[in-house]
Amino acid sequence: MSIEYDKGMKRDLEIDLLRSFVAVAAHLNFTKAAIAIGRTQSAVSLQIKRLEEIVGKRLFDRSRQSVSITRTGESLLVYANRILAANDAALSHIQRPEAAGLVRIGAPDDYAAFLLPPVLSAIRKEHPRLQLEVTCDNTCDLLPQIDNGGLDVVLATHQTTAVAGEIARYEPLHWVAAPDYSDDPAAALSLVLFPAGCVCRDIALDALRRIDRTWHVAYSTRSIGLIEQAILESSGVSVMEASTIPPSLKVIDGRPGFPALPDVVISVHRSTISEAHVSLVADYLLSKLAGKPRGNAVGT
Repeated sequence: MSIEYDKGMKRDLEIDLLRSFVAVAAHLNFTKAAIAIGRTQSAVSLQIKRLEEIVGKRLFDRSRQSVSITRTGESLLVYANRILAANDAALSHIQRPEAAGLVRIGAPDDYAAFLLPPVLSAIRKEHPRLQLEVTCDNTCDLLPQIDNGGLDVVLATHQTTAVAGEIARYEPLHWVAAPDYSDDPAAALSLVLFPAGCVCRDIALDALRRIDRTWHVAYSTRSIGLIEQAILESSGVSVMEASTIPPSLKVIDGRPGFPALPDVVISVHRSTISEAHVSLVADYLLSKLAGKPRGNAVGT
């Protein structure tokens, strides 16, 4: 059934509508999007309908089983992220122009390498009096430091069945290897992973156990640089989030012996006693990391 739009209607894009639109585009699920922005599913659906009336075209194709973004939606998403970033930057500058102080941020090494640099650079440009200090470790080791006062903000990974913190986005997981990788199904799979406690490691090992695939952990390190080097030099295999795959590696999903992997959740945790400058950084991370993940690797 087609939707009739008033093509003569010209209205401004509303910030609240754009926030809901970006959330749905990030999660491709109205319920998850509603949870992420603190609204009801019905409210988000109505906001998307209003936005579609404003632009005069459908933004999402919806069925009972799935939600997909249209070409019009993809085009609007680029501008929506720019508008929201400009809106948030303007309010931040006006309301907290003298933001200053130390903000201690915890993040896994791959997030610190691929996700944080552009965000932290933007924060420093807008708030030069802020001092940002980053500590890298596994999520399970970082989160206790929020409670004991050792960190102010933590960028964390969670399984979708154990979501915590404020959701930034859902991120696909992929099996990755060197470009010339060739699998031997008769041999134990050589894995290169983050240490025990890493969510992605746990998901990968559980997936292999379910199909009775033999494996051994050849390398275990917290450094994404060392993981990349080990994969390239040892014919090992790893599991990585779409946005943290180095360009030198390729996705090998779909091959026999490599089971499908679920998404993970990237979330932001902040101290329960957050000063204004800490809240500013946490809000900035949530805003900038929201949206569709960007893959860095070439598929099979």
